[in-house]
Amino acid sequence: MATTSDSSASFEETDTRSDEMHSTIKNWIDELVDDVDEAQASEEFQEWLDIQSRFHDYSHRNTLLIKLQYPEATKVAGYNTWRNDFDRHVQEGEQAIWIWAPIITKQCPECENSPTYHEDSDCEYDETPPEEWSKGLVGFKPTAVFDISQTEGEPLPELETEATGDEEDLVPALTDAADTLGVTVRIVDTADWEHGDAKGVCTQRSVHDLTPVVKAKARPNQADLAVTLIHEYAHALLHFDIDVDDEAERSKREVEAEAVAYIVGRYCGLDTSGSAFYLAAWQDDNPEVIQDRLGRVSSTAQEIIEALET
Repeated sequence: MATTSDSSASFEETDTRSDEMHSTIKNWIDELVDDVDEAQASEEFQEWLDIQSRFHDYSHRNTLLIKLQYPEATKVAGYNTWRNDFDRHVQEGEQAIWIWAPIITKQCPECENSPTYHEDSDCEYDETPPEEWSKGLVGFKPTAVFDISQTEGEPLPELETEATGDEEDLVPALTDAADTLGVTVRIVDTADWEHGDAKGVCTQRSVHDLTPVVKAKARPNQADLAVTLIHEYAHALLHFDIDVDDEAERSKREVEAEAVAYIVGRYCGLDTSGSAFYLAAWQDDNPEVIQDRLGRVSSTAQEIIEALET
């Protein structure tokens, strides 16, 4: 694949930057689709998952851009944020990492454009003047950020998170997060397990109550149990309300759930070195479907991490 980590993307030309950012993401996904049954594609996918675990609150588009420009990044911020909030300074000669930042401004209640674009549009809404409109998301713009390794100055304060790499604490945290996620969770003793070789399953509470129920087989290895819970939570959030008889589609969704478990597990400090992704299950998907799957993986992992931190 042309866009691997040994050939970094660069968006230095202001006039073409936005178009190049869009096309670079498109090209990466196109190439992933072309090579989805090759080992290289799985490696590319896993590299993106690693970055998504470090930037869990970023969209899949932004983590793809970070991967293609600076795959070693761990913490990024804008030039002024590093200087004003952390007393750090971007070192001379460092190249910016370009990502998409939301544009929040007053928005027409009818056409949802900003006042300037509203004036140039065919929208005839005039019930309230622009100064009384509420603010909303009207688009995205390229924004420069820099990784901490590109800066120097005061050390960052130690940041504490609720979720840690201690799997003994992570399993209770995951069970506590179930209510926030709208899931019922049960850890079942081995002697009472009725689902064969499966480590976990996602079912519904009853014929009349469609609340997702995640069941996981109890085991001494708490890290493995935690990954199983995350995997089944992903199914509950992504796939529970969609009945699929197609075995091929079920295989594709297994990759999605395993990818979510990988991101959340990495974020929580679990050892995920044994994970492997066989993207051949996605070989019949077109680029738009792959893009949608990446977005679903990213947003679901973010939802689970936020529930853990809450």
